[in-house]
This record gives sequence, C-alpha cells and structure tokens, in this order.
Amino acid sequence: MKRYAVFGHPVAHSRSPRIHAAFAAQCAIELEYTKIDASPDAFAGAVAAFGRAGGLGANVTLPHKLAAAALCEQVSDRARRAGAVNTLVRASNAWHGDNTDGVGLVRDLQARHGLDLHGRRTLIIGAGGAARGVAPALLDAGIGALVVANRTPASARTLLDAIDAPASARACGLDSLPMLGAFDLVINATAAARGDGLVALPASLVHTGSAAVDLGYGAAAAAFLDWARDAGAGVQVDGLGMLVEQAAESFMRWHGIRPNTDPVYAMLRADDGG
Repeated sequence: MKRYAVFGHPVAHSRSPRIHAAFAAQCAIELEYTKIDASPDAFAGAVAAFGRAGGLGANVTLPHKLAAAALCEQVSDRARRAGAVNTLVRASNAWHGDNTDGVGLVRDLQARHGLDLHGRRTLIIGAGGAARGVAPALLDAGIGALVVANRTPASARTLLDAIDAPASARACGLDSLPMLGAFDLVINATAAARGDGLVALPASLVHTGSAAVDLGYGAAAAAFLDWARDAGAGVQVDGLGMLVEQAAESFMRWHGIRPNTDPVYAMLRADDGG
C-alpha cells in the first residue's frame, strides 16, 4: 500500500484524507493517506520517521510550511520563491519539496470563479507561509500593484524580497490599512485574523467590483467573508476550492495523473450543506 499523509498542528480538521481518497478512487489507485499531528519541535522527527516507514509523499499545513523547506534536499522553483513547502515527494531516500498553494489558488479563482486576475490591485493580509505560497503565483498571473500588510511590517518586506516582487510592491503594517484605499483583490492569508477574532479592517479596502478571498474555509473563513459582504465586496471566496486544486497538483506530483477536481469540490460543499 502506498503511504501518504498530511502534517499539521492541529490537523484533526484536515479534509486532505477525504480529498485524496476521492482522487484515488477516481484514478483507480490504492493508497493510504493519514493525518499526523506534530508540534513544531517534533515536526522534523515525525517527517523523518514517516519516510523511514515507507512514506512516499506528504502534504504540509500550518504551522510547518516554512520548516518543511529546510528538510528538503531539493525544492521546486515555486517552492524556492515562496520559501515554503506544502508538498513533500520522496525520491532517492530524500525529500523533495514543492509548493502547490499558489497554482491551486489561481486555478480556483480563474477556472471555478471566473475571475480575471490581470491588473487587479491586490492586498495580501499576512506574511507567513500561506502568503508566501500564493504571492508568486498571483504575480505570475498578472495582478497589478501588490501590497502586503502584516502586524510586523518587516516580515511583509522580507516576504516581498524573498519572492522577487517588483519594486512597486509595498509592505506595510495593519495600522496603515485605512490609508490604502480600495483594492480589486483582497486576500486574507493570516490565521491571526481568524483565531481570536477578525482584525479591524476598514470597509474602504473594497468596492463593488472587488473579490475578497480567505485562504481558510468553513468556520475559519466566516468572519472575514462576513466583513467582505458587509463592506460591499462583489465576490467572496473561501479557500475550499484552493484546497482541492492544490491537492490535485500534489496528487499529480505523486502519481502522474491529474484528477477531475469538480466532483470532489462538489462533494465537500455538500458535506458543508452548501
């Protein structure tokens, strides 16, 4: 049996096993896909033990995406630009890293929600592994001016430097948000904006043509999407479609087959009563 897993802390909520089981059934592939909860201190050891036990690949979620990059003998160009890894591939007794978050987000926004990203003035809230994962792909998709806002502005600047952002890209603190005007695309990429309640976001950040995207899904995305709706953003998108699309990209890295994501996305929406 081919062994795969998702690493996180916490990870009990993860839908990755259900997604990959559906992909495997669709593609007639037998596999075992489990959840592994590892604290930051235990993460490296847990990944090593999984490899020794025959693990062939893994997904990595919060808070380990940055740490996962350090465990890899090689990383893809998109993982290098992001400085974060969400997909591990076992090859020649070593881990190779990739980051499928960005391509998953772009594919979901363009193909599923019909959004033209070209030229959109874009705000990313947060500068952690999730933001690093999606920012390069958004730039490659042709977004317009980019602003990254974070509690610590220096971390936002570090992100822009790491992803080779254009000189026009700007880093700022959350206290600068009221002075930034409206954006065509606002992405919530920070768990801090969800865990203890949404940070104060001015309604001036969006207009009727704006798309507001939370990289989380379910209850984790509710506060931000409620804010976006109340503020007048014309489109609100949670991260469920991105989750499915990035998983499909991981699945293709492991098995060489791209699954059909639409029925799996519909399955998860049905699970939520949507």
